[in-house]
Amino acid sequence: MKTKILLFGSFLAAGLAFTSCAEDYLDQENTTSINAETFFNSDDAVDQAMLPLYNYVWNSFNDKAYYGMGDGRANNITAQYSDYIYPYTNFNETSLSPGLADAWGSLYSVVAQSCNVINNIRNNCSSNVSEEAKTRGVAEARFMRGVAYWYIASLWGDAIIYTNTSDLVNNYVVPANPQADVMEFAVRDLEYAAANLPETSPATGRINKYTAYGMLSRVYLSMAGLVQEGQYDGTNAATDFNRGTRNQYYLDLARRAALKVINESGFGFMDNYGDLFKIENNNCKEDMFQLQWITGSTDAVGWGCTQTITAYFGWSTMVADGTNWGGATYCSWDLFQEYEEGDLRKHESVAWYGEYYPEFNQRGGGYTYGVTENPGTQGANIRKYVVGTNADNGVSYKQSSGINTHMLRLAEVYLNLADAILGNNASTTDATALEYFNKVRTRAGLEPKASISYEDLRHERRVEFAFEGLYWYDLLRRSYYQQQEVVNYLNSQNRNASYYESDTHEYKLPDDWTGTGPGVATATVRNLKLPYSDSDQNRNHYLQSDGNGKLQTVPYVFGEREVSEEDLFN
Repeated sequence: MKTKILLFGSFLAAGLAFTSCAEDYLDQENTTSINAETFFNSDDAVDQAMLPLYNYVWNSFNDKAYYGMGDGRANNITAQYSDYIYPYTNFNETSLSPGLADAWGSLYSVVAQSCNVINNIRNNCSSNVSEEAKTRGVAEARFMRGVAYWYIASLWGDAIIYTNTSDLVNNYVVPANPQADVMEFAVRDLEYAAANLPETSPATGRINKYTAYGMLSRVYLSMAGLVQEGQYDGTNAATDFNRGTRNQYYLDLARRAALKVINESGFGFMDNYGDLFKIENNNCKEDMFQLQWITGSTDAVGWGCTQTITAYFGWSTMVADGTNWGGATYCSWDLFQEYEEGDLRKHESVAWYGEYYPEFNQRGGGYTYGVTENPGTQGANIRKYVVGTNADNGVSYKQSSGINTHMLRLAEVYLNLADAILGNNASTTDATALEYFNKVRTRAGLEPKASISYEDLRHERRVEFAFEGLYWYDLLRRSYYQQQEVVNYLNSQNRNASYYESDTHEYKLPDDWTGTGPGVATATVRNLKLPYSDSDQNRNHYLQSDGNGKLQTVPYVFGEREVSEEDLFN
């Protein structure tokens, strides 16, 4: 249960940088004579220390868990032969399942590296470093740590909170903290970032204060389900997960955070949905936070800093360079049939028989799925994050496609706003909620709604962010106050389904379909959280649960709040 934090002497042109790999999350190794005591001697050095927080530390999470947990678990993906997806889709994962330790380790790599950056800025900056640079650097690292802890709290619930990696190096056998504490820790990090980051990004691809407000609109919605009433104080964590209502205090905060972004930030809404998924539009006006992958071949730039998702979605060397493992990775039947007639997002997200893609195989006149080459045999392949070959775009290489990973888009803030305004009502006709909800729909070529409900929001989120690693977290957020409803929904999905009829090129379920595919277990409340990996349990016995799936946890001791509501919203 450690992650090596490596100090590299150089990071391409960026100078010294800190990176990590997801073996264990506490072991540290210095591989260069350059050290933190002498490195932080200028504002530029502080900025350079941020760069790996946008790629290296997220690498193992991005490689498989981003979509395996976020989409596979939620049944947006069917991949019957990929052991980093199907155990999670089928609800038969165990502590030994592939990808589990990598996901946990990678997220804690983000935590560990963020802590290292924060503490180095606070303790090792020379007098040449301005207070502005130090404040910005700490806030940027705390944003990353807060996002990582939101993922950890969502996926596992109870987890270990720490702010100094070196404190745990020789004593990592410590109890976990309760889920609500972990989520509160994420909130405080993000609030600090919102209060202290600059209004505009210091460089292309870097975050700013409105990125933090956007992320807060997401995390406040999580807290609205996890806390009973009022602001969390350690005593009011929710215990009835079928109570049917959310905490109005956090719904109001989510609304205010979203409006802060909409009314004050420089982020904008892209006119064409498909343009969001083109390499040339990395860091476009709608993207509030992306993982920044380095372009070039892995021989030139090395491993751990390149975009690999394309290799797992690409189904052919005609649509993606080199190694492609996506031939048997499909859009699930449930998602495929959920797209409304005329929804422009389907073409940009899914590749199915007869669809023409001029951006692929450009020298050959384009690519028609199922005609240019044989189609998939079990369903429709995944189009999103598949960007063509180097011959098409001049950027992509094997396992280095060059497209950034979407982590937060303005479209999500729009839907978060509508969700917060809907609140505990069955439906809403609120003009502001409808305005921003319908911006998302009409861009997709669909008719606007005159009223919206939870079901409208669930549907819109699913198809808008398909294969962007979000849908499972949407369902989890609902499960904090409508738990049995979510479990029932999971069991109603057509999981692990093959749905292609090769003789007629029709997409339909088999005539003998019984509702679930091979290997699918019945979901229960316990499936709403992932198990801790066997290796982590062996290193730390506090991660071993009792017969009811509960951990022995201890409350986290929070200090005084650093940021008030007045600081954030006045």
